[in-house]
Amino acid sequence: MKTPISKKLSRGFTLIELMVAMAITTVIVTVLVSITGVALDTWQRGRAEIRASRQAKSMLDTMAKDFESLVSRRGNNFEWLYSKVESELPGPSANTSPNAAELIFFTAATDRYLGAIGTEDDKGGDVSCVGYQLQYQDPVKGTEEEKSSTFVLYRLLVNPDDTFKDLLGKDDLSGAFQSYDGKVKEVENFVCENVYQFTLTYQVEVTQTTGSGATAKTTTIPVRVTLGENGAGKEFTLRGNGMEMPDISVGNIKPTVTSEELLAGRLTGVEIGITVLSDSAVIRLAQEGLSEKVREKILAQESFQYSRTVELPGM
Repeated sequence: MKTPISKKLSRGFTLIELMVAMAITTVIVTVLVSITGVALDTWQRGRAEIRASRQAKSMLDTMAKDFESLVSRRGNNFEWLYSKVESELPGPSANTSPNAAELIFFTAATDRYLGAIGTEDDKGGDVSCVGYQLQYQDPVKGTEEEKSSTFVLYRLLVNPDDTFKDLLGKDDLSGAFQSYDGKVKEVENFVCENVYQFTLTYQVEVTQTTGSGATAKTTTIPVRVTLGENGAGKEFTLRGNGMEMPDISVGNIKPTVTSEELLAGRLTGVEIGITVLSDSAVIRLAQEGLSEKVREKILAQESFQYSRTVELPGM
């Protein structure tokens, strides 16, 4: 007798099961996309910060070495250092820097004579004039281009022979340096790019005397003078017979000192502060019609701050 074969009914997914599966898949994909987006943003910011730190190191190392070899001589009225800050960069661009310092001083830089120290091309001079400028332009072409311009820091090291002939021993160093202004922003003087601003804070040792006669007491206090901030003015000059800050307002400087005490003080060091932008921030800031609020947001999210303090020799 044959046993009848029962056929198993084939059973598929129900609509509810499919909907549940789709919902779970959607949640998983959403989580993965979210994690990937966060990871990508973190990677991009990390990459931008690494690039910014390299730019900052290049600038701070170069400027610190020049400051460490700063040259000045007392007992004269010659200018040995001149610095000034501008609220906007020169040129036709609408891109501005809130603190673009111009800096000129004398230094015994080790790369004078194009690094020919100790060779037959080294003529023995050891004092060079160095000038720093911040410009907004294409770092390769040396001109302002709509799509490729950025904030570029330049350094011109004047040959010791030309320094001696044209610049050394001048009462007006900035005026004498004007003949070299056009050379500063030449391509070969490139130091780094995306430097949105750089500030100079001079450290001055001020001597104050309180009381009189036998009760007179002399104390020495450190004072920080940041160009363009807190009433420090926009110009700072170091001469052989003292410092000059023509538009300073000492009432805003802490601790409290008089202008006479400050100008009679001793310059002991300088703090270099810079703000470096990411590449995307430079591109976004170049867009026309940005509101101040949007600019502030871009700077807050895609800028990096660095600083270094240099002790000045024999001041």
